[in-house]
Amino acid sequence: MMGAANILWVPLANTFGRRPITLFNILLLTLCSVWAARATSFGSLLAARFFMGVGVAPADTSESLRSYQNVSMLKALLVAPNVVGEIYFAHQRGKAMGFYTVFICIGPVLGGIAGGYIAGNLGLAWIHWINVILSGILLVACFLLVPETLYVREVSTQATDPALDKGGKDEDAASSIKIEDITRNRTASGSYSELTFLRSLKLYTYHGNLFQNFVSPWLTLRLPGVWLVMFWYAGLVGGVVTISTVGPTLAAQPPYLWGNNAGLILVGGIVGALIGAVVTGLSADRIVTTKKTLQGEENMEPETRLPIALPGLVLATTGLWTFGFCAQSPNPHMWIGMQFGLGMLSFGLMQAPSIGFNYIIDSYASVSADCFVVVTCMRAIISFSWTFFASGWVDSAGPAIPFGVFGGLMGLFTLFTIPQWLWGKRTRIATAAWIPK
Repeated sequence: MMGAANILWVPLANTFGRRPITLFNILLLTLCSVWAARATSFGSLLAARFFMGVGVAPADTSESLRSYQNVSMLKALLVAPNVVGEIYFAHQRGKAMGFYTVFICIGPVLGGIAGGYIAGNLGLAWIHWINVILSGILLVACFLLVPETLYVREVSTQATDPALDKGGKDEDAASSIKIEDITRNRTASGSYSELTFLRSLKLYTYHGNLFQNFVSPWLTLRLPGVWLVMFWYAGLVGGVVTISTVGPTLAAQPPYLWGNNAGLILVGGIVGALIGAVVTGLSADRIVTTKKTLQGEENMEPETRLPIALPGLVLATTGLWTFGFCAQSPNPHMWIGMQFGLGMLSFGLMQAPSIGFNYIIDSYASVSADCFVVVTCMRAIISFSWTFFASGWVDSAGPAIPFGVFGGLMGLFTLFTIPQWLWGKRTRIATAAWIPK
């Protein structure tokens, strides 16, 4: 539900503001964490976790949001990236979004590592009690320190020079006023009300267009490029989450017997994600710029970006196979191969969606925000189908077959890149009537 619930929260946040949605969801997360900590049955725990996912959904994001420089394009994205984009200036936004994205990506891995020690030393319930403490602190901090960022300034103006309001003879006088005087008068004539601390605590605002905000994301499913990036993203996230679920269980079994250290099997994911972030940040736009210079073309087609994602996608596919085959044949040193497999997959997760989302920006600029919402929601649904059956499948068939199938699907999603690279321009022309200018 972390991604799927955004189909509800994003339209509501664009209609009623970021602040009420953020506070409500943190409160929901806190209360459901208490529920999970006190759950006495698997069904109760499952229901609590479901609503925890709904509550944490606004913080979910897409890896390439650090590429956004325009607040208006951030409007219909996920709630937490919206807040970052609306707070920082354009020249600061890329770095801020970069920090946000890296921590979003490595957070689940760090949580898996810490969770092993918490569950082993304090008990499983304390994973949720610690979450109650952290989310409770976050709720108070957001209530006091995070004002509404979806802000439309109301300006009341009054004429400061009567020559600007009179006709006849005064029109000639008005025409002689210097441009800088007009600018100065217009600036001085704006009357702005001060945003006091008490006003910043306001919980409600309204911007209209609720129905349109709900419908617009679904209409982007008519665009082939959206499906391509959605399959990429779903396969990569599904693979990482599946390994994060299965990996510690395998590390706790013979011949490893890592005990409370079982979460350390995920360290390779952190290394791969950090390397992928650096490589993507240094190479993606530079490759496109270099090709544009060499070919002497003023405007490159969006499909130019797609081949850049292929190395990361191929690496992710082989990473799934590497993890599965190494886990199938356990020996005291095979954990190294499992770490490498997860690292390869995490590298692809940092690189390929970044390229894909930039492709969406270039191809469908006017509806790119809606594209991101539906991609994230559908990604959650598709990747959930992987993880829901993974543990039981690994127990019954061993790791090689499930991860072999997952790798095969990731390879199929990778092959979808080739027809879009070759004929993507034709599909964009064919669907141009569905995209508002």
